[in-house]
Amino acid sequence: MKRREFITLFGGAVVAWPLAARAQQPAKTARVGIIDDAPIWEHFRQGLREAGYVEGQNLAIEYRSAEGQPDRLTAAARDLVAIPVDVIAVYGTAATRAAQQATTTIPIVMIAIGDPIRAGLVPGLARPGGNTTGNTILGSEMTAKRLQVFKELIPQLSRVAFLWNSNNGSHQAYLDEWHALAPKLGLHVMFVDVHSSDQFESAFAAMMQQGPDALSVTADAFHMSHVGWIIDFAAKHQLPAMYIVRDNVAAGGLISYGPSISDLYHRAASYVHKILEGAKPAELPVEQPVKFELVVNLKTAKALGLEVPPQLLALTDEVIE
Repeated sequence: MKRREFITLFGGAVVAWPLAARAQQPAKTARVGIIDDAPIWEHFRQGLREAGYVEGQNLAIEYRSAEGQPDRLTAAARDLVAIPVDVIAVYGTAATRAAQQATTTIPIVMIAIGDPIRAGLVPGLARPGGNTTGNTILGSEMTAKRLQVFKELIPQLSRVAFLWNSNNGSHQAYLDEWHALAPKLGLHVMFVDVHSSDQFESAFAAMMQQGPDALSVTADAFHMSHVGWIIDFAAKHQLPAMYIVRDNVAAGGLISYGPSISDLYHRAASYVHKILEGAKPAELPVEQPVKFELVVNLKTAKALGLEVPPQLLALTDEVIE
């Protein structure tokens, strides 16, 4: 073999070997952390599948549980940071704050936050800055519409109990809205603060002593971890309750009006995909809801002795019978 031929052949091999080696290397596995998995997260996982991620192939989801306990959220977030994961996905204000306390570098995608600016999670929606982005439910801004619907269902409504969580930074905005709206609508509001599991029974017992006509419930993550108890209590005490989350009505609640939470979970997956592709959370605007749902449970209404007005039924997106 001539020297020139040998060099050409050898040089080609030098170029070819690294290319072949690279081609044989498996695709990088994306690691996504989730705190407090629940059935609603399936909409998020579906969004990831639609973006091309398959668990066990190019995706690993790390789960940590705080069991809805605020004091365990920080430990759960720190566990995910220690792995480390590439992105942390969280539902609610408290879990988002816990993740922010655990890391300033790993991207965080927050889901269904009531008021991310008021809660101090981001400085602005258009440019959230830092390592956090996601979506909001426009929580307090929907209070007026929710009360309007409630009054249409129960015209004699005058005393409303509002369940809130003093550990949820987004809830101050709710309180401000209620204080502003209640006098205009001729309503007396009872504020029921529950921020730990051992407070539910005593707080609800005290609430009932004040004689509420109805109860209003937010999508607070901690409260949602006890929503079965809340629904059962309302049924037992013949107390009409308004929710934000559609699934609460499917589980036996009376009525809900608000953004589609399942849609927000699904859309959050697209932000995780963008971040895994190289986008910076600081430059991804916090998204606002585009899909809203009015859901009524006729079986629950009948049990409460309520007749849903035809004009309200006509506006309903889903009727559960």
